Amino acid sequence: MFSSSHSRPPPTTRRSPHSGTGFASALVLAAALNLGGCMSLAPSYVRPALPVPDTWAGAPAPADGTSPTVQIDWRSYFPDTQLQALIEQALSGNRDLRIAVRRVEEARATYGIRRADTFPTIAAGGSYVRFRAPGVLLPGGSIDAQAYQVGLTESNWELDFWGRVRSLKDAALEEFLASDAARRAATLSVIANVADNYLLLRELDERIAVARETIASRSESLRIFRRRFEVGAISKLDLRQSEILLQQAQTLVAQLEQSRATQAHALAVLVGAPAPLQPAPLDDASVYADLQAGLPSSLLERRPDIVAAEHRLRAANANIGAARAAFFPRVTLTGAVGSTSTDLHSLFASGSGAWIFMPNISLPIFDAGRNRNNLELANAREGEAVAQYEKTIQQAFRDVADALSAREWLAAQVQAETDTLVAQSERARLARLRYDNGATPFLEVLDAQRDLLNARQELIQTRRALLASRVALYAALGGGVQEAETTPSPSAADITLNQGPLP
Repeated sequence: MFSSSHSRPPPTTRRSPHSGTGFASALVLAAALNLGGCMSLAPSYVRPALPVPDTWAGAPAPADGTSPTVQIDWRSYFPDTQLQALIEQALSGNRDLRIAVRRVEEARATYGIRRADTFPTIAAGGSYVRFRAPGVLLPGGSIDAQAYQVGLTESNWELDFWGRVRSLKDAALEEFLASDAARRAATLSVIANVADNYLLLRELDERIAVARETIASRSESLRIFRRRFEVGAISKLDLRQSEILLQQAQTLVAQLEQSRATQAHALAVLVGAPAPLQPAPLDDASVYADLQAGLPSSLLERRPDIVAAEHRLRAANANIGAARAAFFPRVTLTGAVGSTSTDLHSLFASGSGAWIFMPNISLPIFDAGRNRNNLELANAREGEAVAQYEKTIQQAFRDVADALSAREWLAAQVQAETDTLVAQSERARLARLRYDNGATPFLEVLDAQRDLLNARQELIQTRRALLASRVALYAALGGGVQEAETTPSPSAADITLNQGPLP
């Protein structure tokens, strides 16, 4: 834009019939230099070495016919229809996922802002100025003047010779990709949490059913004991012990019902709304069992949290380039092209065109150590990002190793507790038979009945833990969330904004 204090053009403004040609040519040349000729001072990125062993401890070799996790979507891995409905509801109603989506949008907008800094900002405008200068200030006497002007301006566009702006844009891009990977990690976490909570609810349903069966059985036993007590066949102590057995089962049901209500509330928060379920026993077919761990290095591409940590590491690496570039001269351009005239009717007449082109260069000389400390800060954050990346890998390795060991040892525990339950059932039967024949006091029956109920409850809990370990393994290996997403995850090559394809 231009201003005019009198009828003569300012000395820095040149008018010609082709007034815009010089400025436009300079702007195009500068844009070409800025987009294609800048260098980058960012360090070359090298992925840190894996801080974990090359193989899983105790993991079996992959078997033929098994599917790697990345190829199994959650609908295939969780065939239970009730669980599938819950997961679908959670993917649309979970508030943590909504927050994650908004963070992706926020990071995308930030990247768009940084990307826009690599292009000139053109603004159009017009103005009218009228003024009077007193004669005491001018040798020729006072002047009354007016000026009309319209034009296009560009203010302080930086020619990115050292890659400062591009490094900031690259850092913003990596942060955007990290936020999208974090969204996928949150999606996987929600899927696993819904499955785990669902299994826990089914465990509680089955334990409640077992406890209610026990109540029915002990109620019948108590009825018989009362009749036998009335006729003097048993002592009052035996009657009270039978009542204690029934009361213990009733107390257990109350505790389990309270736990189930609490778990149902937790599941409602996960899925975003109350989720009434039909009680059902635990079933090994609730989850897909044939899952191989593969190699630890495959986690780098499969686990979204590791992908997010690496993108943040890349962002920190790019910020070092921006901090280094601050030590070098900064070249900016300011320019304008348009028309100016003292009369409105001649504003667009021949000879009214004007343009101005003002390059500016600044070199930091003294900044009290600001640039040096900014570089040290960028290096420290990059080191922190490396440590965080390595920690994420180590935690992922532990998650997989824990899930593998749980799957192996819980299966053995289920078998042992199944055998124990068979033995406890036989013990309870023999104890009752001995008591009926007068060979033992009722205390032996009491202990046997308690141990039998505990064995049934523990077996149900362990079976649920075994199924939960398969869910944990699915999540630890980076599970398939492809079908949970409505859009494919973006990459640096296919991100688009409203302005068009991104570079």
